[in-house]
Amino acid sequence: MAGPTPEDLRRTVADFPEPPDAAAVARIDDLLDGTYSAMVERWHPELERLTTDYAEDKVLRERVLEHVESVPSLRLSDGAAPLHDRREDLQRAAEARPEVAAVSAWYNDLRGLLTDRPSELTPLERVLHSFGYVLAHGLFLGATSPATVVRRLRLAYRSVGVRIDNTEAETGAERTTFTCPYRNVAAGQCGKRWVCHEKLDRVDDGYVTYLRERGIDYQRPRGCPGSEQCFSTVARAGPEQWWPKTPPEALAGDP
Repeated sequence: MAGPTPEDLRRTVADFPEPPDAAAVARIDDLLDGTYSAMVERWHPELERLTTDYAEDKVLRERVLEHVESVPSLRLSDGAAPLHDRREDLQRAAEARPEVAAVSAWYNDLRGLLTDRPSELTPLERVLHSFGYVLAHGLFLGATSPATVVRRLRLAYRSVGVRIDNTEAETGAERTTFTCPYRNVAAGQCGKRWVCHEKLDRVDDGYVTYLRERGIDYQRPRGCPGSEQCFSTVARAGPEQWWPKTPPEALAGDP
């Protein structure tokens, strides 16, 4: 099954850099628009709770990854256009407090732990990923825009019995909310949504790989825990930067 061992996840989550005193937190927040305290006070405690649930087989890796990706963040660019004031604020915060760079390094370690590595996939998962990648060559042939890609995706969803519940378009991103008919398959043995997210989503990973090579960002299904519905988004891929994903040192030499 995809995902880290509970011990590795616990160890990484526990390595979250120790916050400084209240005055230093306030200074960081002043420069980073409150994102640091939001991480410390709300986001990280919920991550610890989910880590315990993951160890007890109450949630899948997908649920933990969804929370990790929802981290409070400071945008450093608008697409490819740098937001110079915010980048300068991040650099000042990193110069004032080592925790700023340390949190970024920790966050990227955490994301890396939860992200699939081809070498760690099971033989079945590798076959499903390869199948999705090959299938994508026909499914997305000639599709060069998010709107075209998402229409093809919705067709693919429907062809395997997935019910499309809602479609939205906002600021260049196409979002599809749907209900998967396979969410409870093998639930008694493997847990709810195991087939949907830990196996069938490997086919979607093949789509992700194919579309990324062509400048399209496909965020495969997320948002299912606590609901029968899931969602996915399609947008133009771009070098958008944000902290904590983008470390302060990556901005060195900015004009």
